Amino acid sequence: MSKKPGYVVAWIEVKGERFEVLVKPEYAFRYREGEKLDIDSVLWSDTVFKDSRKGLKASPESLKKVFGTDDIRVIADRILREGKIQLTEEERRKMLEAKRRKIVAYISRNAIDPKTKLPIPESRIESAMEELGVGIDLYKDAESQAIEIVSKLARIMPIKLAKAVIDAIIPSDVASRVLSEAKKLGDVKRSEWLKDGSLKIELEIPAGAQVDVISKIQEFARGKAIINVKVVV
Repeated sequence: MSKKPGYVVAWIEVKGERFEVLVKPEYAFRYREGEKLDIDSVLWSDTVFKDSRKGLKASPESLKKVFGTDDIRVIADRILREGKIQLTEEERRKMLEAKRRKIVAYISRNAIDPKTKLPIPESRIESAMEELGVGIDLYKDAESQAIEIVSKLARIMPIKLAKAVIDAIIPSDVASRVLSEAKKLGDVKRSEWLKDGSLKIELEIPAGAQVDVISKIQEFARGKAIINVKVVV
């Protein structure tokens, strides 16, 4: 029984010519989705092929003509972002499921029920997607698909993408730490040190994340933060 190779082919067609690189499937889609990976960890070999099955390499001249360079890292980056990746049915199923989960998580984090202004559970989003028979495009980024899917879900359930603005007053003894952590949780629109040494901040976040973010702020502030939330639909 032959051993399955640890690589798959990623390819692109430009100006009627085909160019291929060999990549590790478990990293290739993570790279394509924008995860910060060293491209050397994605590549299986340092060669650009015209036809990898026949072992035909692309010439430096053809690479420079089409890509403006013969640097494999630059070329592989374009192939991974704009081209196609060869997958077995099982690999494709796993990748589609991973992307579906990412899309559902994005919607749950960024959307709310506009009637209640509350986040929508992932399970409810998944059920609605199944009811509508929403398909997932493996080669399209999760965020743009999520935005399109929200408009479809709105046909059968109250849902809308929204932002939440958190106004918080943090006691002086924990203010510096909370400010540092808040910058990781969302977009700090405004911060102001008050006369008593406490800190007032305005933090913009995805509306669906408000429960988690408030919980984390209170954790960092030892439960002493005064918080108000406004949802912007």
